[in-house]
This record gives sequence, C-alpha cells and structure tokens, in this order.
Amino acid sequence: NRQGISDQLKAGQYAFPALVPASPWLGGATPGAPRVTATREEGAVVLTLLAAEPGVWAPLAGGTELMVQFNAGRLKARKLVSLHGLPELGGIAVGAEVIRIGAGVTYTAMRGHRELAEILPLLVQAAGWTGSMANQNRGTLGGNVVNASPAADSPPALLVYDAQLELISARGTRTVPYASFHTGYKQTVLAPDELVLAIVVPRPAAGLRQYLRKVGPRNAQAISKVALAAVALIEDGRIVNPRVALASVSHAPFRCVRTEAALAGLALTPALIAAARAALLQEIAPLDDIRSTARYRSQVAANLLGEFLTELLPAQPFDRWNALPDDAAETELLACCGSRAWAADLSMGRPYTSPEALLEAAEAVWLRQPEAEWLQAFACHPRIGERKAATTTYLAHSDAEQTVAQGSLDAVSEALLEGNRRYEEKFDFRYIVFASGRTAPELLGVLNDRLTRTRDQELDEAARQQLLITRLRMRKWFQL
Repeated sequence: NRQGISDQLKAGQYAFPALVPASPWLGGATPGAPRVTATREEGAVVLTLLAAEPGVWAPLAGGTELMVQFNAGRLKARKLVSLHGLPELGGIAVGAEVIRIGAGVTYTAMRGHRELAEILPLLVQAAGWTGSMANQNRGTLGGNVVNASPAADSPPALLVYDAQLELISARGTRTVPYASFHTGYKQTVLAPDELVLAIVVPRPAAGLRQYLRKVGPRNAQAISKVALAAVALIEDGRIVNPRVALASVSHAPFRCVRTEAALAGLALTPALIAAARAALLQEIAPLDDIRSTARYRSQVAANLLGEFLTELLPAQPFDRWNALPDDAAETELLACCGSRAWAADLSMGRPYTSPEALLEAAEAVWLRQPEAEWLQAFACHPRIGERKAATTTYLAHSDAEQTVAQGSLDAVSEALLEGNRRYEEKFDFRYIVFASGRTAPELLGVLNDRLTRTRDQELDEAARQQLLITRLRMRKWFQL
C-alpha cells in the first residue's frame, strides 16, 4: 500500500524492516551488479566487525545517501551494517555547558525538540531544509556529517557553533573539533574502523547573534549554491568571537578563519563591513560546477556576510522609531511639532520605507490639519526673545535654534517683547519664525513686516514656518 506507507513516512511512524544478519541483497538498479550483504547487530558487535575488516563494512544509519549510491550502482562497499535504532547513537541531552546530540538522531527528532530549537536555532533551521519529510524521518545528523558533502545543510551551523565530534571504535573513543574533520572532497579524519558517536556543542553565550542563509533554487529539497552561517557577540559596539562558515563554495564545508580575524575585537562600522567582505573574497576560492559559477558564489557569499554584519549595526533612529509602539512614537514626534493630532496621524501611517518618505508624509499631514492643531503647535514655542530655562525637549530644541538670536538679544529685547505682545493681540496666536542662524535684529525686522499682514495671510505663513522648523528637527533626529 504505497499511499499508506507514504502517510506513515510523513508522520514519522513507518517501521522500516529490520535487516536480517547476513541477508543477501541483489545489486542496485544496474543489471548484473554484485550482491551486497547487510546485517544488523548490537553496538559492540558493529565495532568488532569494523575492526576485523576495516573499510569493508559500510555503516548504514538512515540510508538516505547510501541507498542513492546503491540504486545507481555506485556503492563500493559490499557489506553493510545497520546502525538504525542503536541506543548508543540516540538521544539529545541538554546540559548546563554542552548539548550532546547522538549521531543517530534524525532531523525530524531535532526539529521536534523544543529546547534544541531555542538553544541551537541554526541547526534546527538547517534540519528543516534537509530533503523531504521522509528523508528527515530517516536521515541522521551523524550520517550527514560523515557523508561529507560540500553542500550539506547542517555543517555551516555546526562549524559556527564550534561543535566537537565524539568518535568511537573498538580501540576506544576520541574527540575531534568538527572544524578539522573534513580534509578534502568527501574526505574526513574518520578511520575505517570508527563511527561518529555524538555531536557535542558548547551552549552558546547569552546574547549571541545568529544567522543562517541558504541560496539555491529553493530552501528545501534542493542543493544549495551557497550557504553561510555566522554568529557573533556585540560588546560595547565591538565584535567579539565572530565565527563564519560556508558550504557549497569549496571541496568541503569550512570556517572562514581569516575573515573572522579581520572582524574580531573591532568596532562595527560600515567601513569594517566593507573590509570584511573584501577579506572573505580573498579567503575563498569558489568552484565552477553544474549548479553555479565561482563568480556568482563569491558575490553571494560576500553579500550574505554583509547582510549578517549589517543586522548587527545599532538600530538607526528612523528604524527604531518605525518599530515603536504608537504612544511612544507619538511622544517622540511631539519634540518636533507640538500638534498631537499631527503626531498621531503620522504614527498611524507606519511603517515608512525611508526617512525621506516620512518627511514627505509629515508635510502632507501637517498641511491638512485644522487651525486648532496649528495653534496648538504654535503655543509650544517660547516667545522670541524670552529668557526662560527649557523644561521640555521641545523647548530645548527652540533654545538651540535661537542661539544666534540670543547672542544679540540685549540691544533689541524690549522691542521684541513689545512686538510679540502686539502680534498676539492682533492675530491671537504666537509669533512663529524659523530662527536658526538669524540674529535678534533680523527676527525683529521679520516680526515688524509680518505685523502688516491679514490674519489669514499670517496664519498660512506661521504654518509654513512651523513646517520648516519641524523638517529641521526631524532631519537632525534621523541624522540626515
């Protein structure tokens, strides 16, 4: 019942038939292929078999790679020993200092482990990219490591997590850094009589920034053209312990140690990001193959590194404001213009694509406000020529904008105060002027000229002056 088996595979419930000791399998899809002997034994017996005939027995865990070779007639080994279900290779243990993942743990098991997803999210993300659901139900992390594909999904994550591999044989156990496990295309330090027992990962430091991207025709069930994983800590604006790893770029997955050295301990700036991209391009030597070109891989790898590092930069004022709750966003806008309706309307329009888009919206929203909102904004300004300590952010801005005027105030202070009184008596709102860079005598001249206008003319002019003031403050705020 193919449909029934398919449904069980997707649910991870299909019980694969046990391999009978010394059972003959006919050759693969190639006619006339030699017979293959498969056996299933206990863990200690498996190690004995491997020790007795090194290189003759091929361990079979999930079989998602070996069976492809078998069916294509490319499987060199003629004796297979099953590791499926061995308890020594199972289990995920989350400790205070390390996470230990048995080599026989499947991708489905990793994806379903809540703690693992929280602590090692890159590894679990990669598990979701590996093949189909049936592949994930059967395929194992240890098998993916030993298969040593340069395009495998899990190695970049394991490399940046500084994983260690526990290897076991009849001779005993040893631990090797995963970063030194691959020695060339499909070549590793694993001896013919050894198995990977477990993958051990140090628990990541709190606050570790983590990144993983795969570029290919699609994320799942596709071989990547480039994959990059990266992690780093940011302390006092500096990059601490950066780790960068690539797959599908060279003959094996690898750590970009020279690129890491170009970043470690330095202040994160756009210039450093550019330097790191250049260092990566010097360190890697991508391949041309049927899936992609060396030139494409170089460019994409540099772009992915740049994306990761850019995400680490401190949030710019505009980006931070764009993400604030509505009430907080309105409060910050009120330091630029005192109309609450203007601030609320502008906040409701988020997110804006750029500071320039926000400035355009600020003008449009301001010009459609009723007179009462304009007058509310005017009333937030200090009177030109008054000497009062700033009590709000808005008044502090006004003081800064009137710095030049304050320096020449003494000579015309009385005239300005009298002009302000006459202005408010005539128009019933406060005198508003874009004061930045102007002296007190200049402001007095503008005031006397505007006293000759009608109220409607002056209301429009005051609104225009408020708009100039608002734009200046917003540009300073967003560092434009």
